[in-house]
Parts: sequence; C-alpha cells; structure tokens
Amino acid sequence: AMQRCNLLCLPENYQLKYYMYHILSWPQLLHVAEDYDGKIVGYVLAKMEEEAGPNDCHGHITSVAVARSHRKLGIATRLMLATHKAMQETFDAEYVSLHVRVTNRVAFHMYTKSLKYEIHDTDLKYYANGEDAYEMRKYFKEKKGKAAKSKQEAVAAA
Repeated sequence: AMQRCNLLCLPENYQLKYYMYHILSWPQLLHVAEDYDGKIVGYVLAKMEEEAGPNDCHGHITSVAVARSHRKLGIATRLMLATHKAMQETFDAEYVSLHVRVTNRVAFHMYTKSLKYEIHDTDLKYYANGEDAYEMRKYFKEKKGKAAKSKQEAVAAA
C-alpha cells in the first residue's frame, strides 16, 4: 500500500525489498496516514545513517509522499514531526537530513517554513533525470562546537 502511494505521488520509485529493509531496520521511523477506509494516503520512510561516525548520529528522510486528494491538510508535516520525534527519542539523533528537488517549491516551503530545515549543500545531478537536489538538514541539538563557543562567550562576557 505504501509502494502504491509512492508510485502515484513521486517520480522516484522503490522496489518492495527497499521498503522491507527500512521497515525491518528502523520500524520506529516509519509513519503512515490512512483515510477512513484504511487506505494509505501518506507516508514517511526514514532511516538512521549507518556510515556515520561515533560523533555523528543522524537520520535521513528517504521518502515522503501524500496522495493528491489529501494534500494541504498538514499530513506531511505531522508525519515528519512524528519521525523527527522517534529519531530523537529512540536514537538520540543530532540532526536529520533529506534531499529535495531544487524545482519542488511546495516541498521546499514545507521543509523550510513549517519544519525549519536549512540548505546544507546542493548535489548536482542528484536525480535520475539529471535534476539537482538541495541537501537539507534540521538540527535537533545545538552543534557541539557552537555550544562550546557559546559557553566561552558567556564566560568572557561575565
């Protein structure tokens, strides 16, 4: 059902085994929205980055989609917030990252205005059709370097 939602909503599609990998590895990070008939109308598929070093625990949003019939209702924002909460509470994540097409203004607006993501980098030709992507991040915790600097500034000011 999640795969069906993906096929209807997004140009990037995944094989069933990819969903199963995420579901089995990080079940806490998968969130879906259903209509009154129990049909999945939205989802967030996320993971924790396994290649991250010991001082870099972060999550990644693999895919988020909401059926056209259910957009502009805040579903994607609520799904993302639930995933953010699970990343923090279950894995003590420092931040979460995602990629978004530079031309996807609606998603970009949601990420920056509603969810407070910031552009970290631009990945050229990231998508299969050659389109660029913004790599975006939302920090849950203050960066360790920033925190240390703030403490030093507070001491110097005192």
